[in-house]
Amino acid sequence: MGFTGRELRSTIDADGTLTLSLETVEVGDPGDDEVIVKVEAAPINPSDLGLLLGPADVSTLERSGDALRLTVAQNRLGGVKARLGQSMPVGNEGAGTVVAAGANAEALEGKQVGMIGGAMYADYRKIAARDVVPLPDGASAADGAAMFVNPLTALGFVETAKMEGHTAIVHTAAASNLGQMLQKICLADGIPLVNIVRSDEQVAILRGIGARHVLNSKDADFAQKLQAAIDGTGATIAFDAIGGGTLGSDILQAMERAAVKRMTDYNRYGSLERKQLYIYGALDLAPTTLNRLVFGFAWSVGGWLLFPFLQRAGKDVAQRMRERVAAELTTTFASNYTRTIGLAEALDPDVLRAYERKATGEKFLIDPTRG
Repeated sequence: MGFTGRELRSTIDADGTLTLSLETVEVGDPGDDEVIVKVEAAPINPSDLGLLLGPADVSTLERSGDALRLTVAQNRLGGVKARLGQSMPVGNEGAGTVVAAGANAEALEGKQVGMIGGAMYADYRKIAARDVVPLPDGASAADGAAMFVNPLTALGFVETAKMEGHTAIVHTAAASNLGQMLQKICLADGIPLVNIVRSDEQVAILRGIGARHVLNSKDADFAQKLQAAIDGTGATIAFDAIGGGTLGSDILQAMERAAVKRMTDYNRYGSLERKQLYIYGALDLAPTTLNRLVFGFAWSVGGWLLFPFLQRAGKDVAQRMRERVAAELTTTFASNYTRTIGLAEALDPDVLRAYERKATGEKFLIDPTRG
């Protein structure tokens, strides 16, 4: 049988040239436990841009025939040494229709499914049957395209907080699609959530879905409002999408001040309440600055990624999370797209500059059937 289609690839050469191109690929027959999906929708997430563009300087973007070329500075090549010279397919997740299935997966043939596993910016994707989820009745491919990364990340934040004994959460860049999902989960589950955003428009987005604590970090009195929100919620864990700068430090400081207020005895080392900051994004590429002397010694800062979390959480937790996403796909976990583009359009320089901005409120969806 087999299928022939296009696949979006990203290659970084040893001289620092990053090339984006559409390559023709042959998709062979599925194995017994595999299916072939005709891709009909795949979101562009910030995590996808990390592979698509790597550390390239977007200002160097230029067209070269049917491909695009960008430059990676020599002092940044060390961080991508393991991928030099490799033509890498892009796209973490997507959705579409199963057009062929192996002997043990025949029940999936003809069904619309969501899937995760990379290489989704393509016309066809051969994938293990275990990595697809049939979409509920009435859901479209666009509904199911983003049913993994953002929904499972938002649920993963809540699960992490519960596992580590925290009862309230702080989240930055909180008006994103992911942030809106997290707010809806916390409202449903009765978990106080402090949302930090960067504009009044973003405040309005979250207020519109019922958020109680929404702070604009650009306000002159942001520090006082942050302190009051953490005092009121008792939040001791934060998930930070910004990464760079001092915001994470400011959050830990506010947590420590709230904890000290609850102390009955003085301790020169500060409070004994554990404060946790997880950095899961890099919207600000500057170094993370921590003023460690203002938040005591009972604190931790670490990275948080979805797939390592799922491995730690175990199959039962992961399955429970997936089932909740499927049940609430068009409500809690609905994704809103501001623009749908064809696969070839992803290599239009102006379009690339638009989705590379990662602007809050803008989310792009690739539909390969559009060309």
